[in-house]
Amino acid sequence: MSLVVLLVIVVVIGLWAMGLYNRLVGLRNQTQNGWKQIDVQLKRRHDLIPNLVNTVKGQMDFESSTLTAVTEARTKAMAATGPADSGQKEAALTQAIGRLFAVAESYPQLKSNENVKMLQEELSSTENKIGFARQFYNDIATKFNTATETFPANMFSASFGFKPAELFTITDDADRAVPVVKL
Repeated sequence: MSLVVLLVIVVVIGLWAMGLYNRLVGLRNQTQNGWKQIDVQLKRRHDLIPNLVNTVKGQMDFESSTLTAVTEARTKAMAATGPADSGQKEAALTQAIGRLFAVAESYPQLKSNENVKMLQEELSSTENKIGFARQFYNDIATKFNTATETFPANMFSASFGFKPAELFTITDDADRAVPVVKL
């Protein structure tokens, strides 16, 4: 009788460990999928930028430093590894694109150029998609991290090879500032 009880306990613990492992694998895979969704949108963004630069290049000859800054920021962003590094380099790229758009506003021929308008709209749409993808990623990465760090999973997660997922965070204090709206 005690052998049967011991066998039942071992089976229950084994099933519990298997369920825990499978849950963590599922959350890790969702986290990786979330990162891949961000990666797809970042690639789209990176592909649009040269088109925008080439479209405005001819009309912004003396603004070459702005165009160079965008190109350099894009190159650095494309070389980013992981969410933290990507977040920092993509923020620099966002600032460079913002400066490009600000400079382009002072060129009437660019403001009326349909290609520039279309590329600006595409980039704006892509920025929104990146924001939603980052939010999804951070949500699922937080669930994964919570699952690996709470008891009793925390006793086994490291031995199963699960490491915490990095989150996207604001690295530039200027991004935390509340925008000033003047009417």
